[in-house]
Amino acid sequence: MIDTKAKLSKLVPGDIFHARFPGGQASYICLVETVTEQTIVSRRITTQEHVEFELATGLELPASHEVRCAIDSIAPLPVEIHNVMLGLERKMRLRFEKPNKEEKEAFLFIADFYPARPL
Repeated sequence: MIDTKAKLSKLVPGDIFHARFPGGQASYICLVETVTEQTIVSRRITTQEHVEFELATGLELPASHEVRCAIDSIAPLPVEIHNVMLGLERKMRLRFEKPNKEEKEAFLFIADFYPARPL
């Protein structure tokens, strides 16, 4: 079995991944900005918040947080959904707008897609 670091090391800038908090109530859909020897630097698509994760564990940094989000899936999205998410990321970066019908449908797809493809 491939370890977590080996799997996460496959991420490259432009990839989209999913991370979840313990208990599953909240999650992040993130766009990879950079991958270093120790971290994955990403940006949440919906809020544009910068989030870093440990490459070795997939846990959110800093480690001082009591509850940390963890990367739970790096499965590549189908091209159509990936492109919708990139469009939403750009829209959110330039101006805040509510998701349109196509973007809402992509979120519904993602809600089933990532849990079915765990890390």
